[in-house]
Amino acid sequence: MNIQFKKGVLNLCVLVLLDKKDRYGYELVQKISDQISISEGSVYPLLRRLAKEGYFTTYLQESSEGPPRKYYKLTDLGRTYLQEQISEWEIFTNGVNTLIEESVKHD
Repeated sequence: MNIQFKKGVLNLCVLVLLDKKDRYGYELVQKISDQISISEGSVYPLLRRLAKEGYFTTYLQESSEGPPRKYYKLTDLGRTYLQEQISEWEIFTNGVNTLIEESVKHD
């Protein structure tokens, strides 16, 4: 898949997954990788940026499988941002799909 497509949608994927429940970084990478081929290194800078912007907070939780894990929790600001991102995504994909459909009809 085109790398620019992935970069643009990664924000939305992370926010959607955190809206359902708190998750740690590697868990987010795994969930996204189940659907989209991504590199682990592409998610962590995004997590740091979104946390810095106040879209989620972090906390440590003990793990039975090693050191404590850093969990990410969506804030109210993050939920508002998620709704904006979903609206923008729907407008964007509807526009692209319309162009594709028009192109297919005229070929």
